Amino acid sequence: MSESFLQQLSSFGQRFCADSGTFTLMDDLGKALTVNPDMLFLGGGNPARIEAVEYEIKLALEAILAAPDGIQKMYGNYQSPQGDPEFLEALASYFQRHCGWPVTSANIALANGSQAAFFVLFNMFAGDFEDGSRKQVLLPMAPEYIGYSSSGLCDEFFCSVKPQIEILPGNQFKYHVDFDQLPLSDPGASQGIGAVCLSRPTNPTGNVISDDELARLSALACARQVPLIIDAAYGLPFPGILFSDAGAPWDDNTVYMLSLSKIGLPGVRTGIVVANPEVIAAYTKANTALNLACSSAGPALAKHWLQNDHINTISRQMVQPYYAQASRTAIELITNACADLPVKIHAPQGAIFLWLWCQDLPISSQELYQRLKTRGVLVLSGHHFFIGLEDSGWPHAQQCLRITYCQPRPVLEQAVAILADELTQVYG
Repeated sequence: MSESFLQQLSSFGQRFCADSGTFTLMDDLGKALTVNPDMLFLGGGNPARIEAVEYEIKLALEAILAAPDGIQKMYGNYQSPQGDPEFLEALASYFQRHCGWPVTSANIALANGSQAAFFVLFNMFAGDFEDGSRKQVLLPMAPEYIGYSSSGLCDEFFCSVKPQIEILPGNQFKYHVDFDQLPLSDPGASQGIGAVCLSRPTNPTGNVISDDELARLSALACARQVPLIIDAAYGLPFPGILFSDAGAPWDDNTVYMLSLSKIGLPGVRTGIVVANPEVIAAYTKANTALNLACSSAGPALAKHWLQNDHINTISRQMVQPYYAQASRTAIELITNACADLPVKIHAPQGAIFLWLWCQDLPISSQELYQRLKTRGVLVLSGHHFFIGLEDSGWPHAQQCLRITYCQPRPVLEQAVAILADELTQVYG
């Protein structure tokens, strides 16, 4: 896009039509796969193909096709602004039974994917206010999900804090929230915070902050009267891609963001917002203005899974065990291949990625990413994920890689061997 064209656009147009980190990243990934279909693809966030889950989707589709009005309900009607009422009721009943959440359908709204919901919610609570003030979304710990980074309608929309790093046995480590540096802990600094958001498990690291840490964050957010937004796209109550113990607390000050994507339905674009009714009402009005209505396909497919609790069987017996085994395989391969290299793996507590810390890396993670891509291996440079710390100059932010292990073992073996060889050359 030419500079002269961008100058003709509004502030909104210049912000969202220009290159962004998220767009550049996704565009690069897409082109790499198109140009070289033999690329060893360890870079994306697409869920793995799990045969048992695909069979459940097939059964659900067959049931819809067999119903007299099945196709009409799935494709032929606009939904209400909040989403399919039957699906909302099924969700509320499920949350009551399995999470103990005191919610009704008034506490839930749908979105055309979580990304669209985050755009609305973030800009509801942060940005420029009529009194001339500006508030930010606080990410309690970087690195965080890159998809957040392009969601704000103004500059410096996010702020974050460097994590505390705990070194663990077996060449592993773990990030923890540094509460002493958190703006919420300072009444003065917290004036500029409009919302708090974290993913749990975290994309990109697979980190799961403890229940105690989450309770402490919740208490601070409540005290400052700002919402705590929990992105549970990989977590509880479904799809439950967790390898450590964790709860799923909810209250009127908490907003849960759920999705059908990682249970195996990324293409139906179904995000789920759980919050107090006032937030849901406001979100629904904004979402209607932006999207008119939400997709019917996801609710039609998943409705009966919720009503008969079959979603628990899919999550706990098909999805979670698959990724747990895939994680163990990837860790074994990387640990063996990089045994003589200063590479540590973030403790794998959930999600579908491994986060590698290449200590004292002589080049930037972006340059390492480019070198690996030249050799046919696609990963993600970790520097994209340090949202809110872009200008911190922290060397750690240039020493990390995110890889997905949603690939067959032969693909992982080839890719890891090339990664280890490239790192050996880099470290000299």
